[in-house]
Amino acid sequence: MTRPKKCRMVYAEPGVTYFKPRAVPLIDLQEVELTVEEFESVRLSDLECFKQAETAKKMGISQPTLHRLLQSAHKKIANALVNGKAIKIYGGNYSVKKKRGE
Repeated sequence: MTRPKKCRMVYAEPGVTYFKPRAVPLIDLQEVELTVEEFESVRLSDLECFKQAETAKKMGISQPTLHRLLQSAHKKIANALVNGKAIKIYGGNYSVKKKRGE
């Protein structure tokens, strides 16, 4: 019996959940699925410029787990950009962290 995955904390669900190459009909596109926690790891590490240890703490996971999430996300994003695929942000094992006072 495997240990259940720990729920990852995200600060908000993404406002936009689908990206596609311009001028390519949806019917002709392949998709790459990025989980919400992969999206959040990229947002915190690459956009907000937090160090991996800080990002892992914010998400409630270990630094090695964060590293695996980032590797997976970067590979999926690169695949979509290089091969002209759509990116769908969907699913995963996460909960939305509420701000203080809510």
